Amino acid sequence: STPDNCISRLQESLDDGTQAFHHDADHGYLKSLLNALNVPIESQMLVFSKTSLQLRRITPRTPRAIYFADDIYVGYCQSGDVLEISAVDPQLGCVFYTLNQEQTDTPKFDRRNDNCIVCHASSRTKGVPGHVVRSLYVDAGGQPMFSAGSRTVDHTTPIRERWGGWYVTGTHGEQSHVGNLIIRTERVSEPVENVQGQNVLDLQDRFNVGRYISPHSDIVALMVMEHQTMVHNCLTKANFATRQALHYEKTMNEILDYGEDNRLESTNRRIANAGDDLIEAILMVDEAPLTSSVKGTSGYADVFAGNGKRDSQGRSLRDLDLSQRMFRYPCSYLIYSDSFNELPGPMSDYVWRQLGRILS
Repeated sequence: STPDNCISRLQESLDDGTQAFHHDADHGYLKSLLNALNVPIESQMLVFSKTSLQLRRITPRTPRAIYFADDIYVGYCQSGDVLEISAVDPQLGCVFYTLNQEQTDTPKFDRRNDNCIVCHASSRTKGVPGHVVRSLYVDAGGQPMFSAGSRTVDHTTPIRERWGGWYVTGTHGEQSHVGNLIIRTERVSEPVENVQGQNVLDLQDRFNVGRYISPHSDIVALMVMEHQTMVHNCLTKANFATRQALHYEKTMNEILDYGEDNRLESTNRRIANAGDDLIEAILMVDEAPLTSSVKGTSGYADVFAGNGKRDSQGRSLRDLDLSQRMFRYPCSYLIYSDSFNELPGPMSDYVWRQLGRILS
């Protein structure tokens, strides 16, 4: 299908000359891309596990940087051949692109439908093109130690199980996590000792932070991203499930010579199943509680909250709590997204009806 997302529109602007990119020797097109997409530098997160496209570029000394906004994720590797991009498309879910880092007069995003989908369309993403956030143990070379297990992370994951393979900057009190941890033994012996990985404010003693456009891997950005990827996957699943159910229904009505408006009970069930998962994600059901206050280092929390729509009382779904839970008002800000607004009619009706019933 033909994509319609922030990258496809940006490519049109590059092609017609209304948008131009600047290439710099240190980071290629990274800064221009982030600026064009309004992706805050403060969103930078650093992952050092070899679990992505340019895995040979990634080690604890040269982590991969990820930046994101509401409908876009950008991956950057030191000396990488390409920038890795995942755009949120209301009708297609995740659409994957790369942008060659070699300087050219005509930058072009290449759509990737093959090797990205191997990992990004599986049971971890509800069987649709989606996003994957994982926590796992990593050795000194950046190799995941899969024998010790791997966990898919979202806002329901306990803090103690998050961020294995990631750098984390920020304070979180007595809560512990497995971020900033490198395993230097052949096997993982639990419980793992990670005292030096807690409440880290500075990463300078771990790698050369000057090679990145920010020295941070902000804990609040990580938490928001984990919530956001979960909701994006549920939105895509809700969209796909509805369209598949309606297609099946149309085919069966034609075969059985029923009227085209005949609603199959199986259609209602498929819509309800995917819709309920989406509603639970939006309302943050089973969110892992915070037992201490969380504070980042990059200023991401202020940038994120400052972009919110506000009601007549000044309230926003982007208002953060970060003492007992992530958001002050536990209803996802992605309810304002194009992916939510463009859900197929039957799914949209179901979700709004259920939300109204629950909230009242």
